[in-house]
Amino acid sequence: MLDARSPHSLHFAQNASLVVLSLLFLPLSTLLLFASYVTRPFLSNEDAARKHILSSVSRRDSSFRPKTVLVTGVGKIKGLFLARAFYKAGHNVIGADFEPHGIPVCGRFSKALRSFYSLPKPNEKVGAAYYIDALLQIVRKEKVDLWVSCSGVVSALEDGQAKEVLERRSDVRCIQFDVVTTQMLREKDAFVAQTQRLGLPTLETHKVTSRAAVHKVLNESPRTKKRYIMKSVSMDDASRGITTILPKRNVSETYNHVSAIPISGNKPWILQQYIKGREYCTHALIVNDEVKAFVACPSSEFLMHYEALPADSTLSRAMLRFTEEFVRRCGSYMIGHLSFNFLIEEIVSEKGAQMTLLPIDCNPRVHTAVVLFHGQEQAMAEAYLTALTPQINSIRERPITNGYAEAQSEPPSSPVTPSKPHPNIDGYTTAPPEPSSPVQPVNPARYYWLPHDLVTLLLLPLLDRQTTMSAYLQDCQTFLQHLLLWKDGTYEVWDPLPAWWLYHAYWPGQFWAKAVMGGRWSRVDVSTGKIF
Repeated sequence: MLDARSPHSLHFAQNASLVVLSLLFLPLSTLLLFASYVTRPFLSNEDAARKHILSSVSRRDSSFRPKTVLVTGVGKIKGLFLARAFYKAGHNVIGADFEPHGIPVCGRFSKALRSFYSLPKPNEKVGAAYYIDALLQIVRKEKVDLWVSCSGVVSALEDGQAKEVLERRSDVRCIQFDVVTTQMLREKDAFVAQTQRLGLPTLETHKVTSRAAVHKVLNESPRTKKRYIMKSVSMDDASRGITTILPKRNVSETYNHVSAIPISGNKPWILQQYIKGREYCTHALIVNDEVKAFVACPSSEFLMHYEALPADSTLSRAMLRFTEEFVRRCGSYMIGHLSFNFLIEEIVSEKGAQMTLLPIDCNPRVHTAVVLFHGQEQAMAEAYLTALTPQINSIRERPITNGYAEAQSEPPSSPVTPSKPHPNIDGYTTAPPEPSSPVQPVNPARYYWLPHDLVTLLLLPLLDRQTTMSAYLQDCQTFLQHLLLWKDGTYEVWDPLPAWWLYHAYWPGQFWAKAVMGGRWSRVDVSTGKIF
């Protein structure tokens, strides 16, 4: 894998080869595109299904009127999925997104959208003013009822600012945390501190702003025998790609590694205790301090395959319980998306296996795992639209203190009676869900991205001299299994153009722009449109 130290010629070749690869598969993809349009009326008539939903809902509720929903981030698969979900549930969907290098994003071409707007990207020079003003103009022009933010990592705080402005200057409701909550959740050290204040377990974490501070923590490791993962607090792509386990095999190697890391008061890092265990991630919709939708799935450092845990499994229920407890103990008005990363530590003793659930960090935004709700679009739309109910709207009248509405329960510092522990999951009850349980996937499909697997499973191993024949055949078997039994995260037979555009216009355009400008990257997330 190439990195910043790799020669420019190799990076150019990498970008050019991916453009050529897209061109090679263009005829086949175009044939599939036209086949989708021809067979769509017979295989999946979404227009008829949409009319049926509207008719059945209208019969149940004569006051039902389709809402106008603004979904930002439709160039990401998570935003596109939610736009499609609201469309299939009978609502009018407005899409918007940034368009890097002027290249249209795939969501612009979705049948689910009534209209699309290109947004100005916030930057250090002008801040978020133009971005927020653009959102406000869209909300007023389209008479938007609900804004669902599918922000990326970099624009999360700007979306928090936009929420506060939009709800103050218009009647729109926003599925987005405010600035204070967003900042607390997305900054790793602040999230860990909040989790500890709430009386919930978490990993030992140290915020460090100098190399001396790093070595001070590591000097204790020979005595405690602890190891740490060093991660940047910053959200910039270069730093996000650097994670390492410390200390190294010897003192000299540790010092050399730490000396190469850009660390200062302006660029703080964290040392988080390293524990071997299985990693999981979750996606949750929070409306008025309630978890309205939830899914958990196995995770990895670079997650490109999604398979939901059964909703009634012990692990899924434990992670749902943690999410509910976290939201409840925060004691403040919360509306937005929560995505936790968990580590499951398993300790085997004479008494049996004991599993401990430990949160690693939190992302206050939509997780790509939202695609696992495929088939439950109407239930998902209804969960989002609970934000428009009068009871929730009345919260706007509560006095705001430091970014939070006045708490309706005990403050975070108040003692909370611990839940009865489950014998297998330390610290969490896994009792059956209450009657008002959140929407969860039912028999969900497993998701992958065909071009990603094509490159990583079939092509790259051929360039690796260490790849054995048996290992390559195993990769081929995995690819074939995904192709036949899994579902591509972007392609829909009733809405095929976004996938065609993503693979044959958007990504080739991004790669060519990188080649021309001399850009370097180490990996690409096909699902989010992100280049690292």
